[in-house]
Amino acid sequence: MNVRAYVNAIRASAKYLKSKAPGVNPKVAIILGSGLSGAVPRLRDPKIIPYASVPGFPRATVSGHAGKMILGRLGGVGVAVMQGRFHYYEGHAMEAITLPVRALEHLGLKTLVATAAVGSMRSRIKPGDIVVVKDHINMMGANPLRAFHEQEFGDMFPDMVDTYDPALRRLALSICRSHKVPAHEGVYTAVCGPSYETPAEIRAFRTLGGDVTGMSVVPEATVARQMGVRVCALAWISNMAAGMSKEALSHPDVLAMGEKVAARLRLVLESLLRKI
Repeated sequence: MNVRAYVNAIRASAKYLKSKAPGVNPKVAIILGSGLSGAVPRLRDPKIIPYASVPGFPRATVSGHAGKMILGRLGGVGVAVMQGRFHYYEGHAMEAITLPVRALEHLGLKTLVATAAVGSMRSRIKPGDIVVVKDHINMMGANPLRAFHEQEFGDMFPDMVDTYDPALRRLALSICRSHKVPAHEGVYTAVCGPSYETPAEIRAFRTLGGDVTGMSVVPEATVARQMGVRVCALAWISNMAAGMSKEALSHPDVLAMGEKVAARLRLVLESLLRKI
C-alpha cells in the first residue's frame, strides 16, 4: 500500500465509524488488551461495531481479543473503546496495526489510553499489579512511522520525550491507589513475538532498564505521539517473565489472569475517563 492509499483507507475507516455513531466524535479512546472483555467502561448509548465491518481494519486473530469497536459517551464526552487490538506477530504491517488510532484521530481523538498484558521483569512487581508506563524501549525491529508520512500526520521526526503524558501518569497512579490497586511506574520493553522471551533476553532487557515486557502498545503510542495525541498506558501484570519463576508461560493463563484483573481495571478506567 502506498501512502496515498493509506490516507484514503484512514478516511474510509473514519467515515464508516462516524456513520455508525453520528455525533459521538470520540475525544478519548481506550485499547483493551488480552482477556479484558470485562473491563469495558459503562458508556451511555453504546454502539458496537465489529472490526470485520470497518473498511481498512485488519482481521483480529488472537484469542481474548473480541475484535469490536464500542462508541458511546461517558460524562458527556465521546469515547471509543477498542475491544482487542492488532499485533505485529499476527503478520500485520505496522501501518495496519496503527490505522485505527489514526482513524480515531481523524474524528477528533485527543487522548489515548492503552492497556496491555505484560510480563514483569522485576520481583517487586507482581501478577495482578498495574504498571503505569513512563517510557518504552522498542525491540520490535520496526517503527510504525517508516515509509508512511503525510504532513497531516505531524512531524516525520517526532520528539519521543514524554510520549506517556506526565500529568496522565500521575493521575492514573493516584486513581489506582484510591481503588487500592497495586500500581507502579515502569519502562515497557516491546518485542515482536509471538514466542515469549527467553530468560537470557529478560536479563538483557532488565539490564537495559526495562521493567515489563510485551508485544504491543509501542506502535499505537508512537503514532499517537506523532499526531499530538496524549497517551496513558496501563500495563497489567499477567505473569513473571521467563526465568523469574518455575512456571511455564501460556496464553490461557494470561487470559485467566485478565478475567481476575478486569473488574478492578474497569473502575480505574472509568475514574480516569471522568477526570480527563
